[in-house]
Amino acid sequence: MNQLFPHVDWMGMLTATGQTLYMTLVSGVFTFIFGVILGLVLFLTAKGGLYENAITYRITSSFVNIFRAIPFIILIILLIPLTVLIIGTMIGASAALPSIIIGASPFFARLVEIGLHEVDKGVIEASQSMGATRFQIIWKVLLPESLPSIISGMTVTLIALIGNTAMAGVVGAGGLGTLAYNDGFEANNNDVTFVATIIILVIVFIIQFIGDIIARRVDKR
Repeated sequence: MNQLFPHVDWMGMLTATGQTLYMTLVSGVFTFIFGVILGLVLFLTAKGGLYENAITYRITSSFVNIFRAIPFIILIILLIPLTVLIIGTMIGASAALPSIIIGASPFFARLVEIGLHEVDKGVIEASQSMGATRFQIIWKVLLPESLPSIISGMTVTLIALIGNTAMAGVVGAGGLGTLAYNDGFEANNNDVTFVATIIILVIVFIIQFIGDIIARRVDKR
């Protein structure tokens, strides 16, 4: 192994992998929470929604569109003051979390909104005719019915998060991105970059595999 990859520090690679998984999973949890909330607000306040409100919809939609449009590497730089305020530093895996979460949540929110729009309106109308409250419709109809789409959207988002952690690594967030850039690209050690890339691909395949299984199991249609 050392002959094939002479420049790879395997303990360092293991540490970097742990940092990448940490950034992906922690940001994934918060992205899921904020994304579902934003997606619900977009769906419920849109025209014909249960809480139709044009002003709220436009404000939320504008927020989502703006942060979806900003390239992630620029977003990291723009959010440095906020990162320092929350985390106390702009370097390290934890420091990358605010930017990753803020960058990914609007993307996931649109996927949630799309999933909610796929729910059969007849099911919603039937629930209303049976006297269900709006909260009951959201909790017992909309979310369960759209759950397969939401899970699929979260799978796509988690894979995008891995790409974001790699980009964050270029500016000192740690993880496989930092290792591939500093020890691989800048030091001209192609074997380091190659191994880091392979590990990222393996993580992506595992996430996609697990996400597909969960989406199939929650799909009752």
